[in-house]
Amino acid sequence: MNLRDLKYLVALADHKHFGRAAAACFVSQPTLSTQIRKLEDELGVSLVERAPRKVMLTPAGREAAERARRIVAEVEQMKEAARRSRDPEAGTVRLGIFPTLAPYLLPHVVPGLRTRFPQLELLLVEEKSDELLARLRDGRLDAAVLALPVHDEQLHTEFLFEEPFVLAVPEHHPLAQRDTLTLDELSEQRLLLLEDGHCLREQALDVCRLSGAQEKAEFRATSLETLRQMVAANVGATLLPTLAVKPPVARSDDIHLLHFSGPRPSRSIAMAWRRSSAMAGFLMRLAAVFRDLPPGLLSPEPGAVTAAA
Repeated sequence: MNLRDLKYLVALADHKHFGRAAAACFVSQPTLSTQIRKLEDELGVSLVERAPRKVMLTPAGREAAERARRIVAEVEQMKEAARRSRDPEAGTVRLGIFPTLAPYLLPHVVPGLRTRFPQLELLLVEEKSDELLARLRDGRLDAAVLALPVHDEQLHTEFLFEEPFVLAVPEHHPLAQRDTLTLDELSEQRLLLLEDGHCLREQALDVCRLSGAQEKAEFRATSLETLRQMVAANVGATLLPTLAVKPPVARSDDIHLLHFSGPRPSRSIAMAWRRSSAMAGFLMRLAAVFRDLPPGLLSPEPGAVTAAA
């Protein structure tokens, strides 16, 4: 048994297809299949159920794949720790970030990252929060930018910033003549929300519970940009994170934004990584760059309007 064979097994568990797993490992399909059979012979159990159109792992295969994943992750961390001891701010970092934040935060952060860490190769993965957490736990990501709370004792969370929400309404909405509202006034609204699986949906539902607002359940968007377009088309109102209404996002006369006076609904953004990570010191410095945003970026502007870029 060697590390290469364990990587093959992990790839097969991820892709559930010999051809795609082989491509991910940059080997031929017969090579990967042969090594998996050798691994089965060595362990004395079947790891894979082979069918003409799909591949499934046996219970023993699933357990072996999870153990292999942890071993591969530990070896990668060992290599990373050794390399970073020579040059702590160079090399590759695999960073996850969720879709309702990534396109709006990264333009403000990446230039500073390039200046602060000119030798750093940043590999960005945009996925929903549950998938980011899964990849972080099993070592496929080094860190992830997530919305709090994160309930996992194995992860360290470093707070970055608080991002307020604004209310986006159509141009001819009754509230379009105003620039502010209170959380209590939101109770009269039926809001457009994202579909299940997006953390922004859960955050918006929390605001609804606080204010007494209701969801417009006959429509659920697949992305923040779809929500924005539906507001512009006079379908309804929605909550938008502040970063999603700031340049470089383009403006439109079809949407009017209101910020909240008094208690202001918001979401807390943090960077998370494994407490066991050999990169913890560096990731703390990386988090500091994400925290150092331009002045005023997180302050909602009364009367601002915006649309999809």
